[in-house]
Amino acid sequence: MAILSQPPRHILIGVTAFFLVVCFLLFTPRSTNLHLNTIGRNSASRAPPASSSKTDRPYGKEYKGQASPVDVNRVANESLGFEKIFVVGLPERSDKRDAIALTSSLTGFQVEWVDGVKGETVPDKAVPFEDLGSALIMEDDMDWDVRLKPQLERVAQGARALLSSASNPNSPYGDDWDLMWLGHCGEVFPEMLDENKEKPDTDPGVRYMSRKFVIEKDLTVPPKDRVTGLVDFKNSPEFTRWVHITGAPICTFAYALSQRGARKVLYDLSVDHLTGPFDNALAGLCRRAVSTWGVKDPEIAGDRGLDAKCISVTPPVFFHHKAKGLLNGDSDIQTVQDGQVREKGQTENIVWSARNNIRNMIMGTRMESQYE
Repeated sequence: MAILSQPPRHILIGVTAFFLVVCFLLFTPRSTNLHLNTIGRNSASRAPPASSSKTDRPYGKEYKGQASPVDVNRVANESLGFEKIFVVGLPERSDKRDAIALTSSLTGFQVEWVDGVKGETVPDKAVPFEDLGSALIMEDDMDWDVRLKPQLERVAQGARALLSSASNPNSPYGDDWDLMWLGHCGEVFPEMLDENKEKPDTDPGVRYMSRKFVIEKDLTVPPKDRVTGLVDFKNSPEFTRWVHITGAPICTFAYALSQRGARKVLYDLSVDHLTGPFDNALAGLCRRAVSTWGVKDPEIAGDRGLDAKCISVTPPVFFHHKAKGLLNGDSDIQTVQDGQVREKGQTENIVWSARNNIRNMIMGTRMESQYE
């Protein structure tokens, strides 16, 4: 298991993304105890070919989804089932913008850019308000598997199973979530947090927080001895991914907010208080909510984390990409002085790296795995 440290630029990007959330989502409403409480399973064992005709490819605009119920296949649209996708980054980092623009286009979705800022400054003008029910927000150095859309089909099935959903929800992910953590450095399951691990299995809160949707035989998951994170993967079957109630993730690589969730984030992190880095504060909201679920005593429950309903994916489906070239290109804050060069780009937890397979997607040739 890797020892994790928070990338220095997460504070910068997180604060900028927070202002994005405020502006775009809020103001117009829309009409490791792995055995505990498994609520559903999905086998992802059918492996798409590494090279194929356009209509058979598990990526691109031609891919329309293969999930059941069929409305889940809306995750295969050009906004991945959200209303918009925003990428936050510095305008002068054209290298990162070009890479995101190309990989998102080839895998079949569209993004909009929100300019980040340097240092401690904050935006001096707001982005125009929009009537959005949900948005996905990611950093500008993200990578994902070429098969992202099939992955999200199963994530959507899991989200709907975790939080009961109407038969025809407005969102393919269901309508009862506030925050969905799709990209992070790692997290422990909520029942293993210090404040929860001594609670009995019969505790209503433990029954809630330990629910998991298990995706089995998922060939987009690396071999378990190569997966990084905070969960002890060696005790799980190979190629397993979980959709689960959020514990306390590290980093805000990529996360989605519903409009209801954005209101809660705005109140908790801005109107009420903001203590510490943005990603820690966001994780703290979800942690307070899950750890006080079902607690009746107001002295113990406090604000109950505003009853935020947060969902995570472990291992995550988005992760920070370390690009080929000078190592000082990894960060917009820190500089590597000795001119070290990375010979090949790499991304943890991603099998068919979209960044490393740009040429193969363009040419329709065989995809390259990072783990072969």
